[in-house]
Amino acid sequence: MQSGLARTKLWVLDYDPEAARVVEPLMGWTASSDMNAQVRLTFESSEDAIAYAERNNIAYEVCEPHARAPKPKAYADNFRFGRHAPWTH
Repeated sequence: MQSGLARTKLWVLDYDPEAARVVEPLMGWTASSDMNAQVRLTFESSEDAIAYAERNNIAYEVCEPHARAPKPKAYADNFRFGRHAPWTH
């Protein structure tokens, strides 16, 4: 299975939880009285996200994205002779 790069260039604003989650006794589902936990805003740039947070008096923390590890370019690279990792099967 492969992970694509779609929607990975957007900046996301998630609200911190204001109330703890509880387990409903009847069905066992997780519930919360915090409605902001359902809100997830996306922005094209970090400047847009910061401007929105400052305009609405929302405390924010900027987390830089992690660099992706390079993947083999082809399926045949898994079977090449000079492979660094040993065979496991």
